[in-house]
Amino acid sequence: MATNPRSDTQTPDRRLALRVMTRPQDTNHYGTIFGGVILSAIDQAGFVEARHSGAHRWVTASIERVDFLAPVLVGDIVNLYACTTRQGTKSVTIRVDVEAERYHNSEVVPVTSATMTMVAVDAKGTPIPFRSLSTI
Repeated sequence: MATNPRSDTQTPDRRLALRVMTRPQDTNHYGTIFGGVILSAIDQAGFVEARHSGAHRWVTASIERVDFLAPVLVGDIVNLYACTTRQGTKSVTIRVDVEAERYHNSEVVPVTSATMTMVAVDAKGTPIPFRSLSTI
């Protein structure tokens, strides 16, 4: 039975940050989507979530953990949900959960999760307090 991709997936703690469709050019020699393609989308979703903390330049300081749980297939719609789990002075820690909406049956499958740190920086790349006035 297919799962509705929009039922109970967006909560106050977790919001849709990015939605992408996979393509044949994103595949590895096994016919599944490269992990690096998913990592790139995670990086983008982290930026989208960080922007909720302030209108600044945000850069990825680290990705502390990535767990690949299941493969992503060509034609899947990939939904990336993000939430801020910690706020410091100049950085935020963000969790990104990645789900694949399967092309062939619309089943929603958890495929990857990651924890990352984003830092607010000025035009020179120097970390700044993200509660300060916008730097953009």
